[in-house]
Amino acid sequence: MRLATELPRIDRLHTERLCLRRWCDADREAIAAINADPKVTELLVGPLPREMSDAMIDRIEVHFRVNGFGLWALERRADGALLGFTGAQRVPFQASFTPAVEIGWRLRADVWGQGYATEAAEAVLADAFTRLGLEQIVAFTVPANRRSQAVMHRLGMRRDPNSDFDHPRLPAGHPLRRHWLYRINRAAWAGARQRLFSPQPVRENEA
Repeated sequence: MRLATELPRIDRLHTERLCLRRWCDADREAIAAINADPKVTELLVGPLPREMSDAMIDRIEVHFRVNGFGLWALERRADGALLGFTGAQRVPFQASFTPAVEIGWRLRADVWGQGYATEAAEAVLADAFTRLGLEQIVAFTVPANRRSQAVMHRLGMRRDPNSDFDHPRLPAGHPLRRHWLYRINRAAWAGARQRLFSPQPVRENEA
């Protein structure tokens, strides 16, 4: 990975429907509502009180300043609504697969199933493997989180069962302690993009 001092600095990424941008104080109330939603946090550590949500944003912004990348605020371009966040960050604990950079997302429950997480995460992977110069990126979630696993598969990530782990920040016996690890490397990402965007041959009877 390139050194933070060598990275071209950017303050946003764009997709067809979304803007991934740095955080501002006006986002705090909206993201606090998302972090406090029991449906959103059911398979995480549970709803966050406002002060913990604010502290999370503070940590994200520090990560951006130190590393040149982080978890972007996810804004819908059509109406400017904050949908949640998507981005990449250094894994903040020790495990068999660290040091590593993980991709992650958290969206409002009312916009689930509309492809926003995958669309935003594709932009994050492109940034990770080009501007950041990463060779690999990981993701992890609990076995019950089928929604996140589906996004990981759509991104071309594949589970590495040999690296599944017990989250070190959760106590022994906690129902969410076990996590599945997914990976994608630059070559696999480039190959997936080539297959996706290469023109497909037209058969004679289809012309």
